[in-house]
Amino acid sequence: MTGRVLTERQLGAQLAALGVEPGGILLVHASLRAVGPVRGGGRAVLRAVREALGPDGTVVVPAFTARNSDTSSGYRERVRGLGAAGRAAVRAAMPPYDADTMPCDAGLGVLPEIVRTSPGAVRSAHPQTSFAALGPHAEKVVSGHRPDCHLGEDSPLARMYDLRARILLLGAGFGSCTAFHLGEYRVSGPPRRTYRCVVADGGVRRWWEYEDVALDDGDFGALGEDLERYGGGAVCTGRVGAAGCRLVGVAEAVDFARLWFARNRSRTPVAAECR
Repeated sequence: MTGRVLTERQLGAQLAALGVEPGGILLVHASLRAVGPVRGGGRAVLRAVREALGPDGTVVVPAFTARNSDTSSGYRERVRGLGAAGRAAVRAAMPPYDADTMPCDAGLGVLPEIVRTSPGAVRSAHPQTSFAALGPHAEKVVSGHRPDCHLGEDSPLARMYDLRARILLLGAGFGSCTAFHLGEYRVSGPPRRTYRCVVADGGVRRWWEYEDVALDDGDFGALGEDLERYGGGAVCTGRVGAAGCRLVGVAEAVDFARLWFARNRSRTPVAAECR
C-alpha cells in the first residue's frame, strides 16, 4: 500500500476491521509517517479515528511536555557541552506549564498536538505528563490528574483502566505504550526519584520539586513482544494504511506489565528514564 493516498473512509474501515468499536475510549499512539499519505493529513486521521469510535466514543493521546523540566532526558541533551552559565540560561528561559498553550513534545508525533488544539479538547493538569482528550468521556478521563503523580493511580491511565479503555498503536511500537507505566506503579515497592519542573503558581513562575516513581520505558519493546506472544490473544493485529497496528485493552496491558516487571526487573532502577 506504499505510495497510495488513503481517504478517511478507507482508514475508518481498516480501523473497524482491526477492532475499534463505537462508543469506546481509545488511547492512541500514532506514527502517521508509518501509516503513509492520507488525503487531508493528520486531521483526516483524527476524523477517521473519531468516526470509527462514533459519537459516543472518546479519543485520548499523551500530551507530554519536557521543555519545562531540568530532570528530563531532553534537558540533558540540550545542555550537553554547556558550562554552568549556559545551563543556567537554559533553565531561566524554561516556560511554566500552561495546559491551554504549551505544545506537546515533538517526539510524540503529530497527532497529539492535533488533538490538543481541536475544538472541545480538554487536557489534564500534570505539568510534565498530561493527556488530551476529545469526546463525551474526556473530562472523566483527564480530571483529577495530581501534579505529583506522573502516570499512576491519580492519573488518566488509572481512569482509563477503570473505564475499560483500549490502546491503539497506529504504526507505533510497544516502546511507545504509555499504559505500561501504570504497571510500574503497581509492583511492590517501586523505585522512586526526584523530578523538577517550572510551574505557574498564582501567575508567578517558580520551580517545583516532587518525588514519584522512577519511570523507565527502556524495556517496553521486550515487554510488548511478550504480551503479544503470551498474552492469551489480548493483542489484535492488523494494518491501517501501510502501518502494522495493534489494539489491546488498557487493563490487559497493565496487568500483564505488572507481572512482567516483577519477574524481569531487578530492584535497582535502570538508567534509562522517560521524563
